[in-house]
Amino acid sequence: MNYDIIIIGSGPGGYVAAIRASQLGMKVGVVEKAELGGVCLNWGCIPTKSLLKSAQVFDYVKHSGDYGINIKGEIELDFKKVIYRSREVANGMSKGIQFLFKKNKIDHIQSSGKVTGNTTVEVENNNGKKEQYSAKHIVLATGARSRELPNLKIDGKKIIGYREALTLQDLPKTMVVIGSGSIGSEFAYFYNSMGTEVTLVELLPNVVPLEDEEVSKQLGRSFKKAGIKVLTNSTVESVDIAGEKNKVKIKTPKGVEDQEADIVLASVGIIPNLEGLGIEEMKIELENGKVKVDDYYRTNAEYIYAIGDIVHGPALAHVASAEGIICVEKIAGLNPQPLDYSNVPACTYTYPEVASVGLTEKTAKETGYDIKVGKFPFTASGKASASGHKDGFVKLIFESRYGELIGGHMIGANVTEMIAEIVVARKLETTGHEMIKAIHPHPTMSEAIVEAAAAAYGEVIHL
Repeated sequence: MNYDIIIIGSGPGGYVAAIRASQLGMKVGVVEKAELGGVCLNWGCIPTKSLLKSAQVFDYVKHSGDYGINIKGEIELDFKKVIYRSREVANGMSKGIQFLFKKNKIDHIQSSGKVTGNTTVEVENNNGKKEQYSAKHIVLATGARSRELPNLKIDGKKIIGYREALTLQDLPKTMVVIGSGSIGSEFAYFYNSMGTEVTLVELLPNVVPLEDEEVSKQLGRSFKKAGIKVLTNSTVESVDIAGEKNKVKIKTPKGVEDQEADIVLASVGIIPNLEGLGIEEMKIELENGKVKVDDYYRTNAEYIYAIGDIVHGPALAHVASAEGIICVEKIAGLNPQPLDYSNVPACTYTYPEVASVGLTEKTAKETGYDIKVGKFPFTASGKASASGHKDGFVKLIFESRYGELIGGHMIGANVTEMIAEIVVARKLETTGHEMIKAIHPHPTMSEAIVEAAAAAYGEVIHL
C-alpha cells in the first residue's frame, strides 16, 4: 500500500504527527505493534497521574480533620483498585486515540516496522509474515525505555522499572527508589503516600537535580517531612536479590549503609528505541546515541525523519508532539518556526508539584546575565492558606537591562497548571513591569506570579 507518510510509533510524537498530517490532506499509516498512544499514554504520563490522584485523595482523607471533617472508623486502602483505576484510565485514553485515527482516516498497521529504503517500510505481523509498504516520507517516532545500570538488571519482580511500578498488585512495605528525576520522585511520593517505607537515592546533591537549586532543596525538605528517607550524594553499589528481601548496599557521604527492601525501583533515565529500525542499514547518522536531525527533523537519509525521545532535546511528551507537528507541516510545504527548546516547560507531579521553564538562577549567572530575581512564598498566599497547601513558592528571573523574563520556577500545589502562563509570557517577550500590571484574580494561587514579579522590582505588596 502507498502512503504520503508512514510513521513508526504512536506515542505523543507519532499519533499527533499523524493527525496533523491527515488534517493537511495526507494519506497516513502508523506502524505500532502495541497499544496506540505509546509509553506516555499507556505506561507513563497518564496512568501515573491517575495513581498520583489516588495518593492525593488518600492524603486528603487522612488529614480531613484539618478541614473540620471527621471521618469515623478505619480508612481502608484498596491498592488493587488504585492500580485497576489507573489501567482503566490508560485504556480509555488509548481507545480515544483509536477513535481519532478513525475520525482522521489514519491506518493503524499493527506490527513492528523497519525502514528498508528511503521510501519503504517492512512490517512484520504476529505470524511472522512480512509485507512492504511505501511512502513519500517516513517518520521515526519509537520513543524510549528505562535505562539499566550495569550492576542493576531489571528482573521485573524485585528490581523493577516504571512499567512494573505501575502494575504492582500488592503494596510493598519497603522500597528503594534509585534516581530522583521526575519519574523517580513521582513514584517515591506515590508509594510513600500509600504507606510504603521509601528511601530515595540520588547521585547528585539535590533531588530533581535539573531544577533551580532552591526548588530542589524545598522538594527535598517536603519529602523528608512526608517521611521519605532522602539520600543525596549517594549511589547504590549493589543489590542482592537472593533472599526474601533485597539487600541494598548504598554508598553515602557518611559511609556505606545497608538496607532491606521488598522492591528496588530503578529510575536512572531512559535510552532510545533504535534497535531493528534499519538505522545502520540506511546509514542514518547518530550523534551521542540519538538520531541526528535538522531543525525540521530531517535525517541525513532523504525522506526519512525522526522525532521525540530518539532525537536530542528534552524527553518530554509535549516536546515530541510539538516536534511531530513541525515535522509534518514542513513536509506539507508550510513554513513552521523551528521549536524554541529554551522555552519548554518541565513538570513533576509530586506533592508539592514542581514546574519550570527557562534559565535557573545559577545558569543565568553563569551565562553572563545581569539579573533581577523575585520570589513569593505560598505561606503569604490567601488561597494557599485557605486550601491548606502553603508549601512552596514562585520564583521569577528577569534580565535587568530590558526586563525580559528569562526563567520561571515554581513549587507548590497546582503549579503544573500555572507554568503555561510563564511559557506564554516568555514567548511574547513580556517584561517584568508588564507582568506586574496584568491583573490576576483574587484569591488564586496564580497571584503569586504577579507578586514574584513585583518582588523583583521592590514592589511586592503582600510580603
